Amino acid sequence: MSSTLDPARVVRLARFHRVQALVWNAIAALPDSPRSAFESLAADATEIAGANLRATAACAGLLAAFEQAGLRLLFLKGLPLGMLAYGSATLKSAVDIDLLVAPGELGEAAALIEGQGYRLVIPKVVPGGGALRRWHRIRKESLWAHPRSTVQLDLHTSVADNPRLIPSIGLSSPTRRVDVGNGVSLPALEPTETFAYLAVHGASSAWFRLKWISDFAALLAGASPDEIETLYRQSQELEAGRAPAQALLLADRLFGTLESHPSLRAELMGESAVRRLYRAALEQLAGRPEPVEPTSRRLGTLRIHWTQSLLLPGMRFKLSELARQARSALA
Repeated sequence: MSSTLDPARVVRLARFHRVQALVWNAIAALPDSPRSAFESLAADATEIAGANLRATAACAGLLAAFEQAGLRLLFLKGLPLGMLAYGSATLKSAVDIDLLVAPGELGEAAALIEGQGYRLVIPKVVPGGGALRRWHRIRKESLWAHPRSTVQLDLHTSVADNPRLIPSIGLSSPTRRVDVGNGVSLPALEPTETFAYLAVHGASSAWFRLKWISDFAALLAGASPDEIETLYRQSQELEAGRAPAQALLLADRLFGTLESHPSLRAELMGESAVRRLYRAALEQLAGRPEPVEPTSRRLGTLRIHWTQSLLLPGMRFKLSELARQARSALA
């Protein structure tokens, strides 16, 4: 490990990018690593593991309640992704549980979540009224929190901000059960749909946080070049647009994901719009010595909104994305 490494800066960056447990595990595995300089990361890793254990119990409770009520649900990202990407559900930092339900079952799902002790935080409306349904017509999720367990929950009725992206991915998609530990097995998307969904999710924020591309790259770490190419081709059939190309190029730059597949790398870099998306994401992720939340700066989300308009080709998508962003801002 370099003697010029600034431990305080490493900690700041790890916390901003929400990769503390991953960074600590890497540091702890190094011979003669200066562990004492990174004790705060060790404490963060312990806290993340504890939070994931609480989330596991919360997910088990939610799953049981939904199944008893006969309501459909899927768990997006979170614990299943942590297990699939890292072989452990305790390493990945997750602010909330992402739960997908059917739009037509939003009212029943909201009532069930309330019954589990969660309270609606965003939007600030009465959960049982029409205001929540109107909110979900414009936005893909609402935010809920459990006051006693500190668990937060994103209740999704769609998987993408713009319905033109990955429109077929949802509750009717192929699914699998992922064992996340403690005897809990959660329903999640199959690999093809997971790949497309993660690419679109990361692209929606221009990948400004390292955790998203780390998860994406880790999920592909054991895949062969042919398997990666198949996932990419299938993502195009699922209408994920340019998001998977952007994700693969960014993962390749940071983690060498396409090291063994130079022909796919060349193909993806061959489209000018993809190159712009890739460079914009790299700038969002690593363009500043000290990163800041985009929302903390005036017009800080402008580049993100611009990249969102490039995710599918054609003027119709650009106009639909502009209209979506305007509705979201005004609602």
